Amino acid sequence: MSRLDSAIRRLMAQRACLDLACELLAGTPGHVFELGLGNGRTYDHLRERFPDREIFVFEKSVSAHPSCIPDDDHLFLGDVLDALPAATERFRGTVALLHADIGTGVAENNRRLAARVSPLLPPLLAPGALVVTDQEMNLPAAAPVGLPEGVVPGRYHMVRIPS
Repeated sequence: MSRLDSAIRRLMAQRACLDLACELLAGTPGHVFELGLGNGRTYDHLRERFPDREIFVFEKSVSAHPSCIPDDDHLFLGDVLDALPAATERFRGTVALLHADIGTGVAENNRRLAARVSPLLPPLLAPGALVVTDQEMNLPAAAPVGLPEGVVPGRYHMVRIPS
């Protein structure tokens, strides 16, 4: 598969999973966390799908389209491994959706990063929260959520925290 086809498949899986998360979280209160802003496409999609929720973004350095940059109150700049622990006291148990698009394109680096991020997530997550990620996270208490039709297992991951 070409890299272009792979990127298209990843983006289609990402959109399908986030749209399913929007359906599954209807009526469930809580914040949205976006780990990795990139160029801002996913953040923009989340704003459209969750217009009544606060969305907080974690990004090492911003290089997004100007219309897709959150205001300073909703942007945590710096290494996610430092920023998540710093945000835990403020957001403990209030995050209904956590989306992480943190892949580097290097499988071993991705595994190491996911292993370091995973233990930082549970204190943030509300009962019934969804975690939607491009990398498999180690969240033992979470239950897998069936992927939307057309999403190849392993391309994207969805889990739900028990209520």
